[in-house]
Amino acid sequence: MTALEIQSLKQFMHAFLADDTFDLFLLEEAVITTYNTFHIDGRQNKSFYSSEEWNDPAIRPYEFTRWKDLRGICFDLIKGRRTPAGFKFVLQLIPDYIEGILKNEDTLLKPDDIKALVLTLKYDGTRLTLVTGTSLKTFLPDQSLEPCWDGAIRRFLAKHGLHYEEL
Repeated sequence: MTALEIQSLKQFMHAFLADDTFDLFLLEEAVITTYNTFHIDGRQNKSFYSSEEWNDPAIRPYEFTRWKDLRGICFDLIKGRRTPAGFKFVLQLIPDYIEGILKNEDTLLKPDDIKALVLTLKYDGTRLTLVTGTSLKTFLPDQSLEPCWDGAIRRFLAKHGLHYEEL
């Protein structure tokens, strides 16, 4: 787990809300505090789908909703003349990308061992921090996943010109 403070809030928020930069993530949860506090549970709602749709991986491939499908709604809640009082987004890397994260790393872990690679964004009204996290499906003595995910996030931010400071 690592914590990073974003240096240019405006640049980061543009990449997060207005571009497709973060579209390789699923939204687990969002809490946006403006004139109200809005809670979004990214878990897909079984009662919305027919049983055929629910079980069709082409329609519903993941437990959580893709960030790109909720980005516009979140943008609408945040945009305006006033800065939000705060927000928190919990994102998970789309499972299809996990193999690429592990590919060139010194680890014995396989994509099937990993439950989630998490990125939490927290804004408190003055600063934005990113916190990485990992979740395995079962206990394994191999501790190589955290530094692997931390490094992948640092490279991702650098690739997109999103500057940060280590906390």
